[in-house]
Amino acid sequence: MKLARDTWLVYQRQLLLMARSPVWIAVGLLQPLCYLLLFAPLLTSALAASGAHSTADAYRMYVPGLLSALAVMGGLFTGFTLLGELHAGVIERSRVTPVSRVALLLGRALRETTALLIQAVLIAVLAIPFGLTVGFTDLLLALALLALMALMASSVSYGLALLVPTDAALGPVVNTIAQPLALLSGTLLPIALAPAWLRTAASWNPCYWAVEGMRALFAGHLDAPEVWRGLLLTGLMTALAVAWSARLFAQRIR
Repeated sequence: MKLARDTWLVYQRQLLLMARSPVWIAVGLLQPLCYLLLFAPLLTSALAASGAHSTADAYRMYVPGLLSALAVMGGLFTGFTLLGELHAGVIERSRVTPVSRVALLLGRALRETTALLIQAVLIAVLAIPFGLTVGFTDLLLALALLALMALMASSVSYGLALLVPTDAALGPVVNTIAQPLALLSGTLLPIALAPAWLRTAASWNPCYWAVEGMRALFAGHLDAPEVWRGLLLTGLMTALAVAWSARLFAQRIR
């Protein structure tokens, strides 16, 4: 109960800080919106090999990948916010509080997850005029899977920020991790279009199964094995990422 209460308190504080600077949500929407409006229309013919025979089919394949890329890439760069707090002494001052050290991490990570879900809903709504349709239950499960991805990526990023003390060092480290994860998960184009060796490599990437699960849900295949495999693997990886990052967090401010 104490962990839940402390997490809620930290989460409320972080939401208040985010509400004071709503421009960050708008900025976060700009790039995916450009991809949605300018890149996705080019995919109808390119995705024909994957079973997309219309613009609506192309968007049902592309939007889940775009949202997944937003979760992974956006989440992995949230560590820079924690670095700023470390340099400003905000984290150090937390030593004198009775708040759970795990809650200090979870409250911040849940703030990033909330911002992502707001962006995801807005992008899905903007894609409706292009023919995107998705069932309510399917959408809720897709958002849950997306939230797990964002929580996992944010936790990993916070852990890296605690290990890498400077912005100049953290950037290359995050890029080295983010690019293979994104490319081997088929966020922009389905891995089914890739050579056999690349499909084999992608199968070892947990983010790949999350993206496949998202695409199955947007296609209305709630009972597809990709959905439950994606939820299970992403949930497991999220739990491990949170545990690892929380341990580093507790060691830093105990």
